[in-house]
Amino acid sequence: MTDPPAVTGQFTLSNSFLGDSKQICVVTRDIQRTMEGMVRAGIGPWMVYTFSPDTVQETTYRGKPANFSMKLALTFSGAMMWEIVQPLTGPNIYDEFLEMHGEGVHHVAFNLNDIPWEDQVKAFKDHGYEMIQSGIWQGRVPFAYFETEGDTTTTFEIFHIPDDFPLPEPEQWYPAAPPAG
Repeated sequence: MTDPPAVTGQFTLSNSFLGDSKQICVVTRDIQRTMEGMVRAGIGPWMVYTFSPDTVQETTYRGKPANFSMKLALTFSGAMMWEIVQPLTGPNIYDEFLEMHGEGVHHVAFNLNDIPWEDQVKAFKDHGYEMIQSGIWQGRVPFAYFETEGDTTTTFEIFHIPDDFPLPEPEQWYPAAPPAG
């Protein structure tokens, strides 16, 4: 099968406010097992972080302040960022997902282009989607999830990594750090 012809813009709805998809996230009960499987499938190497009150501020869950923590692994496959999340503590949407669905694809994150953060959040609210979890990683990277599962069968997320924000050194690389260069 060959790649489809370029069709950018031909399939855009008049009510569209989402940009390109930029991340797919899998939720798991065992991050190590899931990273091993992804590496076997050719996706990796993985940067592993702990998101906790030490690294994430202004956290909310279902509209109220909340503390939660998770193990999180990131990698890239072409332009797509992949994420694996294993919830650890506190009320969170990942444990909800595991209870309702088991392990699997939890959310897709979108690039809302150059729209200011507050306007991105407002666009979701204007379309009838409530924010269900949010926070700010490392004091500079806001993220927010919206209650889209009823309409789309998955959750939508937005986040903003500033151009001048280097990813912090991970706690661990799996299976190993890429060669320097």
